[in-house]
Amino acid sequence: MTRRYALALAAAGAGAGLVHAAPKLPRPAPDLVVTLNSGQLVKLSSLRGKVALVELLLTTCPHCARCAHVMQQMITEFGPTRVAALGGAINDGARNDLTRFQLNSGAKFPIGISDREFAYDQMIQAAKPPVYFPQLFVVDRKGMIRAHYHGDDNFFLDEEKNLRAIVEKLLKETA
Repeated sequence: MTRRYALALAAAGAGAGLVHAAPKLPRPAPDLVVTLNSGQLVKLSSLRGKVALVELLLTTCPHCARCAHVMQQMITEFGPTRVAALGGAINDGARNDLTRFQLNSGAKFPIGISDREFAYDQMIQAAKPPVYFPQLFVVDRKGMIRAHYHGDDNFFLDEEKNLRAIVEKLLKETA
């Protein structure tokens, strides 16, 4: 499904109550845990003190790969001591696709498997389906989710510019 098609579908469903309600922001980031293929666990809380970019993704989603690529650009641009990222795949069969996904996206940050129920209940918090991917969260250095974008959000029409603006703003704040 193309992003335009997803946006059109969301707009068409707006009158029928199909579009999800935005969760309240800012809110404390739950401690998402990602299991890497090596078996290592990476917790979102381990990124505290940095601006953290968190993507809940589907390894089969080209928009998710694009988002991971842009996240890697932000780490490269702002430096890994200031910006970090974490990816959590929640689709069936993701474990077999993680290496391919990282190679295709150019992402060098940790991407692993996340618990789907935790992702929906604690992170996405969508009121009603459909839920579009990627799900991008920007967490400040204090561990608060300051931005959350669903895959059907206009944010993704110019995600590099938009993400850079948010990261720059958060980096100017005191830790």
